[in-house]
Amino acid sequence: MSTLQYLMQGFETAVQWYNLIFAFVGVLIGTAVGVLPGIGPMSGVALLIPVTASLTSGLPPEQAATSSIILLAGVYYGAMYGGSTTSILLNTPGESSSVVTALDGYQMAKQGRAGSALSIAAIGSFVAGIVTLVALAFLAKPLSTVALKFGPAEYFSLMVLGLCAVSGLAGKSITKALIMTVFGLLLATIGMDNVSGVARFTYNIPSLYQGLEFLTIAVGLFALGEVFKTILERETNEGQVAKITRILPTKEELNESSGPIVRGSLLGFFIGILPGAGATLASFFSYIVEKKISKNPSKFGQGTIAGVAAPESANNAASGGAMIPLLTLGIPGSGTTAILMGALIMYNIQPGPLLFEEHPQVAWGLIASMFIGNLMLLILNMPLVRVFAKIIETPPKYLIPMIIAISIFGVYAVQVSIFDLGLLLVCGVAGYFLTKHDYPIAPLVLGLVLGPMIENNMRRALTISNGQYSTFFTHPVSSIFLLAAVIWILIPIFMKLRGKKVIINVEA
Repeated sequence: MSTLQYLMQGFETAVQWYNLIFAFVGVLIGTAVGVLPGIGPMSGVALLIPVTASLTSGLPPEQAATSSIILLAGVYYGAMYGGSTTSILLNTPGESSSVVTALDGYQMAKQGRAGSALSIAAIGSFVAGIVTLVALAFLAKPLSTVALKFGPAEYFSLMVLGLCAVSGLAGKSITKALIMTVFGLLLATIGMDNVSGVARFTYNIPSLYQGLEFLTIAVGLFALGEVFKTILERETNEGQVAKITRILPTKEELNESSGPIVRGSLLGFFIGILPGAGATLASFFSYIVEKKISKNPSKFGQGTIAGVAAPESANNAASGGAMIPLLTLGIPGSGTTAILMGALIMYNIQPGPLLFEEHPQVAWGLIASMFIGNLMLLILNMPLVRVFAKIIETPPKYLIPMIIAISIFGVYAVQVSIFDLGLLLVCGVAGYFLTKHDYPIAPLVLGLVLGPMIENNMRRALTISNGQYSTFFTHPVSSIFLLAAVIWILIPIFMKLRGKKVIINVEA
């Protein structure tokens, strides 16, 4: 049978009434999970596994597995969209992949363009879902073969390239961006060393042994930082938030966002295939790419629609791309896909090369349901844009307690630790002062996310090569990534020096 025939069979499975209900419940819960910072798709999927097992207990094993995985996958990519809502409206990233969306999305909301930002996020997510479906159906096996050839050296170099590329988020100073990146990497070293078991920078504080929770840092720096700015600088919505007269994006905004949506979808899908890369790296890369190719890069961070369209498309596409190594190789590319793999194994279905031959109903039913689920997300969230958009018009005396409550609830729900609440407060104060002095926060967050992956892949590569650092340069793909990283840093410095020379000559 051809791929199209298998896909049509998948749609026959996905459109059965009970599978439609499972898909709808999945994306609805996923959206709620994404909106609330702290729960996350990984926790949401894990919590729902016993629920889906109970709901499908009377069905045949194959059918039960298909319905369950449709619901759990709906939570996964539904959360990717939901995380953008609070990022845009409250500067509170629901997910790590929504951090980049907050950079321009929140500025758009403050300008009275929250409706456009939310609509473009929904449209970008839907287009990314379509791109993912087509690519997943036709390119799954060839692309997974390429990704399988990536070793620790290639992954290490890819992460280094990601950190160097973060200079694209530097604001006015590359130096400050690099300082924040290194600071993020230093924070990532806190905790128990996974290899030696040695405690690093813990100072005999038990709460530090497991390291710093990403959510605590991100919510503190972004959400509480904004709260402190509003309180200390006595900011109000008066004069800042224009009346929201339009919910749907203008024709100009649609034209401006169409390119970023397509590029973000493609880039996110390819990055999502790489195990460990994930939606966070995809959203950062897509934002950086758009800023680099833009004719007016200074508008990024000021409320440009491309700064919302690209990362939102990329993180949704990455969630679909992560399904390729899971389904075709049995290799989970992220924590959430690892839980999805566990759910499949629970139903005696082993993900891997034989999945499409032995259980085509499950594999193709899941792929088809992703299209239907993304269509449901678009239909579900577009009418709610007006409701969401009204949140930004809420007076600060009501909005600030709401942000604080969401932040505290989200952090405490994950860690159940008073220490993390204290750290949340410290990060809020730090976020305020860093932003005030033009130190970009996004590079710190990326350094914190990529730090453990960089360290683990570096150690694995050195172990394989018996401690030879030349392994990073002898592997062709790795050397290309490292060369690109060096060029990415040197070109802005060279252009800046050249600009100064031009100014000196003109003055002379």
